[in-house]
Amino acid sequence: MSPRVLRAPTEAAPFREAFARIRTEFNVPAAFPPHVEADAEAVATRGPVVPSGAAATARVDARDVGFVTIDPPGSRDLDQAYQAERRSAGYRVRYAIADVAAFVAPGSALDVESFARGVTLYLPDGRAPLLPNRIGEGCASLLPNEERPALLWTIDLDATGGTVSARLERAIVRSRAALTYGEAQASLDAGRADDSLSLLRTIGALRLERQIERGGVSLDLPTQEVIAAPSGAFALRYGSPLPVEGWNAQISLLAGMEAANIMIAGGVGILRTLPPPQDAQLERLRRAAQALGVAWPNDARWSDVVHALDRGNQGSAAFLIQAAHILRGAGYAKLDATNTDAALVPVHAGLAAPYAHVTAPLRRLADRYANEIVLARCAGEEPPTWVADALDRLVATMEAANRLDADVERAVVDAVECAVLAGHIGERFGAVVIDQNRTGIVVQLSGAAIVAHMDEDLPLGQHIDVIVAAVDPVARHVELGPAAPVPGANKEKAG
Repeated sequence: MSPRVLRAPTEAAPFREAFARIRTEFNVPAAFPPHVEADAEAVATRGPVVPSGAAATARVDARDVGFVTIDPPGSRDLDQAYQAERRSAGYRVRYAIADVAAFVAPGSALDVESFARGVTLYLPDGRAPLLPNRIGEGCASLLPNEERPALLWTIDLDATGGTVSARLERAIVRSRAALTYGEAQASLDAGRADDSLSLLRTIGALRLERQIERGGVSLDLPTQEVIAAPSGAFALRYGSPLPVEGWNAQISLLAGMEAANIMIAGGVGILRTLPPPQDAQLERLRRAAQALGVAWPNDARWSDVVHALDRGNQGSAAFLIQAAHILRGAGYAKLDATNTDAALVPVHAGLAAPYAHVTAPLRRLADRYANEIVLARCAGEEPPTWVADALDRLVATMEAANRLDADVERAVVDAVECAVLAGHIGERFGAVVIDQNRTGIVVQLSGAAIVAHMDEDLPLGQHIDVIVAAVDPVARHVELGPAAPVPGANKEKAG
């Protein structure tokens, strides 16, 4: 799934300074050490090889398959390429994944550095990549019209989108085009899409139906963009994701769920996990819905509320951002003999199914290792020793990397929201108390769709009026104060 997108005028002083502070405060990785860049240059010059101990040594020639990549504008770290066709009883999906292990050898400088980073970190002023661009945006990326080593999923689906069979094998592929989401959506809307791209809509919709039946939910988070007003103040605008983004995400989720099933059957692997939401999390989200004008019927699950949202509504978009709190607590779990029985398998509660990260190896370390396990099991062999021996360390590495990712994302959002509120010093906002903690209360500002803290002791769910007293975007601090009652505001009620 794509990272959350937040755009800000990074050249403006409050944003430039705030993001620089975040990079320093959280030790966001900067340039790669010279010896890592040298390793990247050497393997790019050498070309791809089959990893040591790999089960699949030969590559299927899939250069005649009409793959395309579908990504945000400007992307060059292209992990996945898609193609689909109709079959007599359903559909066949082919999904090519960048074969990063063909370039990153176990124990190499690139491998060591990837363990130090874990994931690609995204900030509005630039990313901190998992791998040097020579690899991640070069020889391992599924760039159009280039022959590339890949891991090829072939997944057959029935007429309802249910899986009939799935396998993974090494291949060589050549993507036909690198489409942006906008280009893919425009082609579909205009009826210009070829059969394969047209099936993305069909299959994506079917997979979404299966997900809803399971009780799962995908938070297709809106983009957030800071807009400068003529007055010099800033406003935060939400942009709805295109439908094709959701359909494309369903193909990635399909591969991740099939990978999980294969690893579970084989008794070894690494899964992405998420505990069910706690009652306190759901009640906070319900209060946020109240503040933002989002309907939540008494008998509706939170996933039902998300599915029913009007994606074009700003309040609904802000609610989706708050709903992401429900998906916090995600982690990784090593699969072994202790947890592969059906009742013990770790599940991703957001998807209501076991799930594995396997489709973004250019941006996530775990995917490279999980893919080698799936390849081995599909070939009827044991995973390579270098993979099996690394699983405990891999889980710890990914847990730490994802904590850092979440911390950086939260800091960026706080900085942006502070910069937006800085133009509203002294102004009055309606708010709802959505949470409490040891430092006070958390309020959802209705008009600005922003969450902030207050040093107050008020009951959950209470509607209040607040005034923005002070803001420091660089320190990411907002000071709110209770607003005095408006004279005569309750006169009509009293009468």
